[in-house]
Amino acid sequence: MGRKKVEEVVVDPSAWMLANAFAEFVLFHTDEIKYMCMLGYTFMHGSKVFAKLPAGAATTYKFVNLLLASTGGGILVPILINGIPVPLAQDSYPIAILCSYLLHSYVPIVRDVFKLSKVFKAGVIILYETMRAFVVCKLTIAAGNAIAPSEFDFPIFGPIFCGTLAGCGGAFLPMNKGLDPIKAGLAQPMLSAFIGATSLHLFLNTSLSEGIIDGTKKAKVCMAAFFILHSYYENFFKPAPAADKKKTE
Repeated sequence: MGRKKVEEVVVDPSAWMLANAFAEFVLFHTDEIKYMCMLGYTFMHGSKVFAKLPAGAATTYKFVNLLLASTGGGILVPILINGIPVPLAQDSYPIAILCSYLLHSYVPIVRDVFKLSKVFKAGVIILYETMRAFVVCKLTIAAGNAIAPSEFDFPIFGPIFCGTLAGCGGAFLPMNKGLDPIKAGLAQPMLSAFIGATSLHLFLNTSLSEGIIDGTKKAKVCMAAFFILHSYYENFFKPAPAADKKKTE
């Protein structure tokens, strides 16, 4: 009688990263979670857009500005890699943008609550940054697959640039803004998107990810956690500049 083959049990020491409620949430295990984050994402963009636009601006002007702010990276990156812009490829985004537009236009008190309530703002930030991490991961990986390697075994700067743009592209739209968004330096979304895209791309394409089970999913969880914590620091814990302190005194 021959010996029975003993199957080796693969032990995943980092399985805990996916075996929790936070990972299920940021990986969009259900469509309901994805749509909820999408609505929070577009709502937070709307709070920024409506604060800058004149009160008497036309409806179409407000809506298009919100559309460009919410999906700027999803428009620019697919064009760069010969793809279809997100607002045209996914009907859920225009629906979420329309819902956010209606909220900001006809229930502006929600925007006021967002500004005044730290608890509400903290919750919206989780939705916003989770969706932003999803976009950065998706478009960084898509750019890495679309761009052919040149000097190295895999493309380096192209996917990182696309991933960074995915997380902050709305700041540069419409195009008449030019480089004004970075005149005073990189804003929080730009810096975090650059760090996230760089870390993800190098992790997935180097020996850093060798032997890691579900490395892509775990990297997405780490990026979402980083985005949320970084945004919390910027909004709640970062010391205010001296000029702002004088205004409040």
